Amino acid sequence: MLLHQQFVRTAKKHSAKLAVIDKTTGKSVTYSRALIGALILSSKFKKYDRGFIGIMIPTSAGAALANVGALMSGRIPVMINYSTGAEANARYAQKKCKFKTIITSKALLEKINCPLIEGMVLIEDIMASVSTGDKLKAALMTKLPVGIILNSVHGGNENDTAAILFTSGSEKDPKAVQLSHRNLISNIESFSNYVHISESDILLANLVFYHIFGLTVNLWVVFYHGMTMVSYANPLDFQTISNIARTEKPTIMVGTPSFFWGYLNKSEPGDYKSLRLMVAGADKCPDTLRDGFMKKHGVTLLEGYGATETSPVISVNSLEFNRPGSTGKVIPNVTVRIEHLETGELCKTGEVGKIMVKGDLVMKGYYEDPQMTSEVLVDGWYNTGDMGYFDADGYLWHAGRFKRFAKVGGEMISLVKVENVLEKLLPEGVSCCVVEIPDEKKGSYIVASVSAEVHKTEILRKMMNELPSIALPREFVVISELPMMSTGKIDFRTTTKMVQEIMNKSGFAG
Repeated sequence: MLLHQQFVRTAKKHSAKLAVIDKTTGKSVTYSRALIGALILSSKFKKYDRGFIGIMIPTSAGAALANVGALMSGRIPVMINYSTGAEANARYAQKKCKFKTIITSKALLEKINCPLIEGMVLIEDIMASVSTGDKLKAALMTKLPVGIILNSVHGGNENDTAAILFTSGSEKDPKAVQLSHRNLISNIESFSNYVHISESDILLANLVFYHIFGLTVNLWVVFYHGMTMVSYANPLDFQTISNIARTEKPTIMVGTPSFFWGYLNKSEPGDYKSLRLMVAGADKCPDTLRDGFMKKHGVTLLEGYGATETSPVISVNSLEFNRPGSTGKVIPNVTVRIEHLETGELCKTGEVGKIMVKGDLVMKGYYEDPQMTSEVLVDGWYNTGDMGYFDADGYLWHAGRFKRFAKVGGEMISLVKVENVLEKLLPEGVSCCVVEIPDEKKGSYIVASVSAEVHKTEILRKMMNELPSIALPREFVVISELPMMSTGKIDFRTTTKMVQEIMNKSGFAG
């Protein structure tokens, strides 16, 4: 089975049902019209080079149908991040994957002040070129039996690449992750079965499609099951999204903790009460955020864990099996093992080690990067680069990126654990990021960057109750706006650089 073929079946089955309620444009599209739109885009895309086609359009009905249309035309969507350095990201994608055409939007380019670069094609121009004949032909095609429509669009194989996404680049240059139809469909099916997603659900889709969480859950889960997507292009418009939740009454919403903080702070009590499934991922979910949603909206905020390379969901808490603080139980048809960092042996219950994942959800590899692929993928096991452990009841606990462990005085210190302790002691509204600063003479030490001045002595005294002295921050640095990535995660690489610069200027020598 292929994603775009499943979309055809879904659209035929639910022709009169709303596929997308687009809150950015104010337009709603039924599955019947969505199928017409996808077929039209497919025929327009056929005049561009075969192979990869860039897509750089904000979350909307247009972005969703451009993805479907690309696959129907036999092109592979390369999802481009437009929120941080759109021009550089577009050129990087073209060079890395050796393609030219990028479907984008004039409105977006104007909004983000990005020039029209060679190879860019505006979706507005494509839509303006659609003739009455094009519409009639596509409309007539949708009236035909499913088998005939499927024969008219690109076929292919479930191991064909369905999307290229770039890793966040929080640690090094972004890698081009190849995800196949099999990868995405296996993840959709396993995740959906585990948390009981069905065609009657309404999903509030406000995550960007160039992030795997958005592409899989906000776009393909919807079209796979025949749900209704309520889309809005800007996840940072906290007030508007809270209003949309109140009026459209979605049943499912996923996001990052930093976005959920915004929705919690800007919402009125009960705005999100229609949600039966609210899942936070991509970063750790603080207890205070969970408590806030329960108190204000009566909704249980669940935490999950995944990676771009795993399509993304690896584990998730559900309403039946929820252990706050953990990332839940591993979803069906996925195998996770925790390996000892040095010996590679299986870790005991409660012992922290490398999180290794196997199953149909694991990517094909990094595009044209066999060396990086072989470093993370051995015998079907994907090394997530994360550390974690299983408790006695089979819940997976995330202990942080391997890169977010610091070796201080010969001990491995989890910077995430230090952050978790610190977060509980910070005044409301103050965020933090704990980093390691290397010092060749005296050895590495830990620095806490905080978004506002805090009472350091008092906080350190309280931290000593939960952490060994070797794990305590040696210095606190104020960075009023901690750098964020477009996915809502704190950008550790940039934060570390900023802290290093501040430390060098202040002459702090450990």
